[in-house]
Amino acid sequence: MWVPKVDRVASDAHILTVELDDGTSKQYTLQDLKTKFRSRKITAVMQCSGNRRKHMSQGSGRPTNGLQWSAGAISNASWEGVLLADVLADAGFDLASGLDGSSEAKHVHFAGMEAYSASIPLKKAVDPQGDVLLAYSMNNTPLPPDHGFPLRAIVPGHVAARSVKWLNHITLSDEESISQWQRRDYKCFGPNETKVDWDAAPAIQELPVQSAITHVKMGGWADAAQADSRQGGAGYSPPTPRLAAQKVCLSGYAFSGGGRSIIRVDVSLDGGRSWSQARLLPDSVDEDGSSHGHWSWKRWRFDSSAPLALFREREQRKDYPANVKSEATEAAPAGEAENDGDTGRRCTTVLVKAIDDAYNTQPETHTATWNLRGNLATAWHRIQICADCSSPATARPPAPSTESGEADA
Repeated sequence: MWVPKVDRVASDAHILTVELDDGTSKQYTLQDLKTKFRSRKITAVMQCSGNRRKHMSQGSGRPTNGLQWSAGAISNASWEGVLLADVLADAGFDLASGLDGSSEAKHVHFAGMEAYSASIPLKKAVDPQGDVLLAYSMNNTPLPPDHGFPLRAIVPGHVAARSVKWLNHITLSDEESISQWQRRDYKCFGPNETKVDWDAAPAIQELPVQSAITHVKMGGWADAAQADSRQGGAGYSPPTPRLAAQKVCLSGYAFSGGGRSIIRVDVSLDGGRSWSQARLLPDSVDEDGSSHGHWSWKRWRFDSSAPLALFREREQRKDYPANVKSEATEAAPAGEAENDGDTGRRCTTVLVKAIDDAYNTQPETHTATWNLRGNLATAWHRIQICADCSSPATARPPAPSTESGEADA
């Protein structure tokens, strides 16, 4: 795909054509949209269906087809524009017929200047709480070229592939878009299906629950007796008051589609044997409160301590990057850290999973949800955190160190 060049000085003359199911059409300039309709602002996530595809490939041990995104094929921004429903009504469409299902039209097609096209269900488009925008502003400035200047669709809670950029044509139809990106991509199949019938699966629309660790900070060894009793999760009471524990700070994002809010983020420092809850940060809210759903991500933070006894795994950095780990855990034999002649670095597996307000949560493994395109890689995010365990309980703990996962979201 290519990025269309639009003269910013003349951008208000950009034309959007709206074609109804009865064949009638109406055209609007960008200036018309800005002046004839009430502007709306929402904060919403744009997430590629392939976000964390790399995690699926490396976690499951099976390759997937597509760009090997880590945890950064997602963004969160403030979008301003006009409601698609308002424009459809002005063009002559009966919104009530779309809501009650009596309309012959069932889908809304979006087409961009560079030939990309996709569609969404009509009910989402006309839902007064669906917040589908024709957006001309991002983070209080005109859309950047890469984000669709001068006009794009924003379909909050849905996969980003439906939020068509460089928008110049909208069509109501009784069938979904026939484009490659609607019919033969952005779909999921079973982990056993490698030769697929593309017509047998629906196109991805609403997104499932997702979360990821984007930053890890190791704070050095501390006396576990000084740690809060909640730190490290259940069952971490030290057997002696001088047992060392590694300070750990984790942070990341969580999100669920369909306007569902994140109500909890669970974190495990011991490979899933025990869990604690992260703190949900009070950010990413709509400035004017005009949105009707929870379209934004939720940032979270977890501060804790990991006792020395947890660091039992071999370091896998040679085989896996810092932001993903194999779903097979390999523990080091007892005493090996002191006896095998290596550096004494040992690791533990950290996990994160999110839960939304419908109590949907993430699958445990990518193995169970593997699909050939690597779409919707939403399994628990697992990474290793490692520390020098050669002499952690001495009176001189190692200096604090920082190890980061991806922070590109």
